[in-house]
Parts: sequence; structure tokens; C-alpha cells
Amino acid sequence: MSRFQVVSGKGGTGKTTVAAALALALATEGRRTLLVEVEGRQGIAQLFESEALPYEERRIAVAPGGGEVHALAIDAELALLDYLQMFYKLGSAGRALKKLGAIDFATTVAPGVRDVLLTGKACEAVRRKDRQGRFVYDYVIMDAPPTGRITRFLNVNDEVAGLARIGPIHNQAQAVMRVLKSPETAVHLVTLLEEMPVQETADGIAELRAAGLPVGRVVVNMVRPHLLDEEALRTASGGRRGEIGKALTRAGVKGAASLVRPLVEQAAEHARRVELERGQRAVLAGLGLPTAELPLMGEGVSLSALYEMATEFRKQGMGDGSVDEAAQGAGEPGRRTGGGPGDGGHQDGTRSGGPGRGAVS
Repeated sequence: MSRFQVVSGKGGTGKTTVAAALALALATEGRRTLLVEVEGRQGIAQLFESEALPYEERRIAVAPGGGEVHALAIDAELALLDYLQMFYKLGSAGRALKKLGAIDFATTVAPGVRDVLLTGKACEAVRRKDRQGRFVYDYVIMDAPPTGRITRFLNVNDEVAGLARIGPIHNQAQAVMRVLKSPETAVHLVTLLEEMPVQETADGIAELRAAGLPVGRVVVNMVRPHLLDEEALRTASGGRRGEIGKALTRAGVKGAASLVRPLVEQAAEHARRVELERGQRAVLAGLGLPTAELPLMGEGVSLSALYEMATEFRKQGMGDGSVDEAAQGAGEPGRRTGGGPGDGGHQDGTRSGGPGRGAVS
């Protein structure tokens, strides 16, 4: 499995929840993962019921078998200061530029600079090794921008490398693109079994492929169970109220006549939804990619629900610990232990009531 897992999806599909569950799945059996967010929304902190994440890597959860999930909220301005220090040794001068507003200007006005810094910081974490030559993190998982801009976000270093022909900027951009366009990276797209998210997923996959970026899986989130068998679905679709009323009466249900209409309407709505979902499954099957499915978790996603989702991922081969040969050749992942739990929010990104709950997207 690729060491850099990028998770994107249309807003409201639950991409942050999926990224968090994937980080837990990949951290199982003593592995160490880094969960990165780049949009400044603190969705990961809210999901794990922790304080707002600073611009530093910190442990936020423990996985089965003693693995660790660390998290990092990348701040573009601070990443630029790191960059200036790394390549130009501008420690104090860089801080002076920040006071003058030059850093804020560079990360908000200069085309592509912000995305270059965000992707560059994540790729640095992918490549980083300890003194023994082992990767510091077995996997890095990015909660990335939505599907509509994921290709440009990931491909911006290619554009920068073309503009800056020589020097550290060119070299940095080239190094980032070598990671992003290699088997070390997989871009997963999260969708629902609804027309708009599925269409946006199909468009996003086409754009990623055209840019030469590696597409991983389609993750179908919030899958609702089918409550009726095929015969019941046909009955509901046909609106056979008379037969249903007689069956209720034979079963000894009082007031069966008054129950028939609302029951038939609910069943018919369920039948229509099942038929629409079948159509969207057919569209996804035509994309030629493996899929993974996560069930609807009800009113909210607690940490225990995230663990359940992580288990589902592992059952479906996302988180089994296998590593691509290209990634294995770059270094040997280490094993570490520790952790700490939290709680979460709704699977679709809405807030749940009461203290200690959060929003994800």
C-alpha cells in the first residue's frame, strides 16, 4: 500500500472522517501514522475531541496493537518560514519578514505558493527518516481539499518547477512531484451513492488521470442498509395497498387500514432510493477502480465508531499493512507504541449536540 494516502471528496461526503478512520486502520499492529490537514478548519482536532492542533506533530490516538496516530495542522505561513530557513538560512530575517506582512502576502497573493508549501510539508513527512534510517512515519494520510480542486492542488509543484528552472525552489518542487506521481502516493476519492457526488467523483478521477496523478480507491461513505428484500421492493414499487392491508389484518394488526398508506409511502420511497443507488453503483463500477464501503453510523461518529470504520477498511484491504515495492525500497518502516482517545462528530460533517462533539467534513 502506498505510504502517502491523500483523501479528497465533495463537501459533505465525510472525507475528514474517512481520513481519520484510514489513519487508525493503517496504524494498527504497532505502526505509526501522521494525519495531516491543510485547510485550517481544525476538523481533526474536533473529531478526536482534542485542543486545536498547533503547527507541530502530536499524538492524538492509539490503534489496536499499540500503533500511534499523530496529527498535524499545516500552517502555510509557518511552513514558508521553515522553507526560508531550510533553503536560505533566513531564521531571524524570515521572522522579520513575517512582522512586515511579507509572509502573509506570499501565502495569500502569490499564485500557487500556499499549495506548494502545504504539499511540500506533507511530502517532507513522507520522506523523513530517523537516525537509524527508518521512516519516522509508516504512513502519512492527508485530509485534502475537495474534489473540485484536488488536481490543481497536487499538481501545482509541476507548474512551479516549470517556472523556476533552477535553484532550490525548482529542486524542491521536483522532489515533491517525484513523491506525488510515484507509487508512494494514492489519491482516494470519497463519495455518497447520490448523483452529484458520484458525478463529481468521476470528473475528479478523469482530471487526476489526465495530470498523471495516481488514483487509489473510491470510498463510498454512509452506505445505508437495504431494509426490504427484492419481493418486498417490487410490492412497494407497485403500490399494492390492498394486499398489504389484508396481510396486516391477517397478522392481527389493529387499525390496519389507517396504517397502509404511510407504510406504502415509506416503502415506496425506500424502493426508489434503492433503485437510484443501484444506478450510482453502476456508474462507479464503470470507473475501473477498486471501491471500499463504510456504513452509515447514525447520528454521530464517536471514536468507537471511527475504530469500527477502521476495522471495515482493514477487512476490505485498506490498512492491511502491505507496502508497494517502490516504497519498501526507500526505507524500512519502524514500529512504535502509545496513544490517547477522543470523541467525534457527525459522519457527514454536521455538528452533533452537547459538549465534546465536533464537526468533520
